[in-house]
Amino acid sequence: MNQTITVAQQRIRAPLPTRELERRWAAVRKAMRAEEIDVLVMQNDNQFLGGYVRYFTDFPARTAYPVTVLFPANDEMTMISHGGPPKPPGPPAWAVRGVKTRLARPYFRTAFYTNSWDAEEAVKVIRERNDRKVGIVGMGAMGAAFYAYLKENLKGVQLVEASDLVDRIKAVKSDDELAYIRRSAATQDMVFAAMPTIVRPGKWEYQVRGEVARMLMDLGSEEELIRLSSAPPGQPAPTMEPFVQNRQIQPGDQVCVLIEPTGPGGFYTEITRTWCLGEAPRELLEMWDISLQAQKLAASLLKPGVRTGDVFQKVNEFLVAKGQIAEGRTNAHGQGYDLVERPLFNMEEPMRLEANMVVALHPLASNQKAFALCCDDYLVTDGGAERLHKTPQEVFVINC
Repeated sequence: MNQTITVAQQRIRAPLPTRELERRWAAVRKAMRAEEIDVLVMQNDNQFLGGYVRYFTDFPARTAYPVTVLFPANDEMTMISHGGPPKPPGPPAWAVRGVKTRLARPYFRTAFYTNSWDAEEAVKVIRERNDRKVGIVGMGAMGAAFYAYLKENLKGVQLVEASDLVDRIKAVKSDDELAYIRRSAATQDMVFAAMPTIVRPGKWEYQVRGEVARMLMDLGSEEELIRLSSAPPGQPAPTMEPFVQNRQIQPGDQVCVLIEPTGPGGFYTEITRTWCLGEAPRELLEMWDISLQAQKLAASLLKPGVRTGDVFQKVNEFLVAKGQIAEGRTNAHGQGYDLVERPLFNMEEPMRLEANMVVALHPLASNQKAFALCCDDYLVTDGGAERLHKTPQEVFVINC
C-alpha cells in the first residue's frame, strides 16, 4: 500500500484530495437518485473543453483519444480508453480513484471501422448492470458514432440528457477547488510579472509564446493556450491563434497577450494585458479604458441570484454607448476544469449566479487603430465579486 501511494505522489504533480472527489460523487449521486438515473455516461478527448472526465476521476482526457466514463448511482466507475494487449488498460489503477473497472479497445477515430468499439464496451457494462435509465453528460463532446451505437443497441433503455444535472454541481466550487483556482491565477500573475523580460524587440511572436509556455509548465500548468500578437502604433494588436504568431516584434510595438492555461491541479483561469515597447498610443489607452470600465461594470453585477443574461445585456449597452459593437458571442463565462464552462453570459443561459462560482470577464473594445481586452477571473461571493488575479489593470510600458 505504501508503495502505491509513493508512486502516485511521484507521478501526479497536484492530485486532488480524495475528500473532494467523494464530495462530488455524493452530490451527483444524490441528484441522480432524485431523477431515478441509474448511470451517467460521459466522453471527452481533450483538456481544454473536456472537463467531465477529469471532474469525476481527477484524470484528464487528452490528445484526441476519447475516454469514456460510466458513473453508476450504486457502484464505482468504469473507464474505457484506447489501448490493447500487451499493455494493460490505462490509466494506471493507482492514478484514478473511484474506478473499479478499466477497459481498453484499440479504436482510432481516423479508422472508421473502429468507431463503435468503445461504445460496444459501454453497452456491455450497461446491459450487465441492467440499467434502465442512462444519463448522457456532455453530448456535444461525445462522438456521433458512440452515441448512435448506444441508441441503437440499448433498446428499452431510456437515454436522457443529464448535463445540467452535473453542471449545476460542477459550477459551484468547493474550498478545495478554490485553493487550486487561486494557485492558477497566482501562477499567471507570476508569468505576467516576468513579461518585461520576455517581450523584447527582435523576438518573434512564437518565441514569446514558447517562453511563456515553458514558464507556465515550470510553475505547474498542464495545458497552455496562448493567444497573442504585436503591431506598431496606430494598428490593432488582437489576440491571435498560435498558427499566425509569426511576426517579429519591433521597437515601439504594442504586444497583447492572452494566456488561458491550467494551473496545478488542472483548473483554468485566464488573463489578458498589453505591453508597449515605447509610449502607449492614445488610441490604445482609450480602448483600454472602455474595456476596463466594462469589466468593472460586469464585476459590480456579480451577485448570487443574478441572471447572467442581464449582466451580458448591461455590458453590451455600455459598450454600444461608448461606440463599440455589441458582443455577439459572450463577454464572460464560468471556468474550472473547462476553459469555458457554464454559466455562459448570454441571453439563453438558464443558470443563475451562485456564491463560489468562478467567472472570467473579458469585454472587448477595439477600432481600426487599437485593440484592448481587459480579462481577469472573479469569484462570486455573497458580498459581491472578488478579483482573483492581482496583476495591475493597466497598459504596461517597457523601456527598451
